Amino acid sequence: MSLKAYPSPSYLQRLKIALHYVLPQLAITRVAGWFAEKEWGVVTHAVIRLFVKCYKVNLSEAEYEHPQDYASFNQFFIRPLKANARPIVADEKSLCLPADGCVSEVGKIEQNRLIQAKGHPFTLEALLAGDEELAQLFINGQFLTTYLSPRDYHRVHMPCDGTLRKMIYVPGELFSVNPFLAHHIPDLFARNERVVCMFDTAFGPMVQILVGATVTASMSTVWAGVINPPRLQQIVVREYPSSGDSAVRLKKGEEMGAFRLGSTVINLFPEGVIDLNLNLQAGEPTVMGTLLGNIKE
Repeated sequence: MSLKAYPSPSYLQRLKIALHYVLPQLAITRVAGWFAEKEWGVVTHAVIRLFVKCYKVNLSEAEYEHPQDYASFNQFFIRPLKANARPIVADEKSLCLPADGCVSEVGKIEQNRLIQAKGHPFTLEALLAGDEELAQLFINGQFLTTYLSPRDYHRVHMPCDGTLRKMIYVPGELFSVNPFLAHHIPDLFARNERVVCMFDTAFGPMVQILVGATVTASMSTVWAGVINPPRLQQIVVREYPSSGDSAVRLKKGEEMGAFRLGSTVINLFPEGVIDLNLNLQAGEPTVMGTLLGNIKE
């Protein structure tokens, strides 16, 4: 299913698409990252107020409700929420949604192909940076792609209990991941910079991927801190133990990472282990902590 039935692009839309191929994505993103870290007092607070107004950000649910509570734009953007602002679905057989945003696409992985948008399939191998062994675990499985807009809460949480086994940093492009471009730029998620995290869970392996984008100045995880910058030019694979003091274990609903500015989270599940929530349809809003699906008996 598609987020929106886009017709063939008009001349202006084709120009917009073309511009994204020639924009200096990295330079724009570096400037955005530089600005977002600055602590400029009244200037920073004015920018935050303007952002809140333009994007209709709900600050009443944030732990700190006022623009002047944040020293930098990044502090505002990855703002924590008040305790219990996002109740986590309690049933031990239930998985929770990892992020606020909306469903970009959801459904079955056909052999090794999943849907970016109508008419734009891409492969597990491409998404997982050529890791064929990892891709094999999700053949004919299921996936969920969640788009986070600039107004959303930008911390990403665990859909279930999991033990981290592998993290792959994949360098790539920095195309915007908004719904319009997702419908018009082939292999967008498999071309953009991303962080692939594979966890062992009660039902088998689960992958959660943080996808970078234009102006997404950095992505972070709770176990490794800020992943980028620096932006390396090669794939970096880190493996983690399943037990012992250095094992990374996270509970359902716990924070696992964060974005600086909007982007996308992709979840992969093996074949036959999850009954997805039937209310998850392309274009539907998502609220972190609510029902993603249930582990099959």
